[in-house]
Amino acid sequence: MIFYFSGTGNTRWVAEQIAEALNEELLYIPDLIRMERFEFQLKENENIGFCFPTHGWQPPRIMRSFIQHLSLKNRTSNYCWALTTCGDNMGEAMTILNKELRSKGLEAETQFSVIMPESYVCLPFMKTDPEDKEHWKIENARHQLHHIISILKGRKRGIVELEKGATPRLYSYIIGGYFNKKMITDKKFTVDADVCIRCGKCEKLCPVDNIAGTPPVWLHNGKCTCCLACYHYCPVHAINYGKITRKREQYYFNRRGDQR
Repeated sequence: MIFYFSGTGNTRWVAEQIAEALNEELLYIPDLIRMERFEFQLKENENIGFCFPTHGWQPPRIMRSFIQHLSLKNRTSNYCWALTTCGDNMGEAMTILNKELRSKGLEAETQFSVIMPESYVCLPFMKTDPEDKEHWKIENARHQLHHIISILKGRKRGIVELEKGATPRLYSYIIGGYFNKKMITDKKFTVDADVCIRCGKCEKLCPVDNIAGTPPVWLHNGKCTCCLACYHYCPVHAINYGKITRKREQYYFNRRGDQR
């Protein structure tokens, strides 16, 4: 089984490719949380996989919370792996994930990072990639996935292929620590009511059910992951995060493998 979280579709696409190639069950973490489904019965020798985007050089809050509630029955020496997607590098995100897993007696022995198009646009120096770079990243990811799938099919243990960056501890524990503690908030989201076409897409796509109505209202329920699905999927760019995104582009990865 593969547990995954995705906001703008990068990780979903990666997880879908792996699940199809390995004939694995794919489980979307927000849906599991909605159903309060945290206990799973493992089949004999069943693989356990985790796929998630890197948020501020750490695993997203929703990913860590889910693992804290996770209970896997009939577990023996099941093959366990994890993969994270990121715009450029992922710091120590996998180390942090494994710390959560070890609290459950698990460890992702085989680990990968996959570079995908950038989607976080809420800081002055962070923008979506130019279209040619988006295509380049996706094509590289396609080739990398063939390699990753061959490793997972062979159930090879101890393979670690991670793009950590030059100063991973600084980014994950200092900068990322501050970012995930102080800057993951829905308080800056706004909607231009005169632009909004009341399609309801943002409410439907919010993974933590933090949006209601049209025009959208953010519920401030403390669950926002700042995945920016509401911003990127808005067909008329009516949603913004403060003023900074008004001059930013949008990006999401659709199921055909094309970016918007």
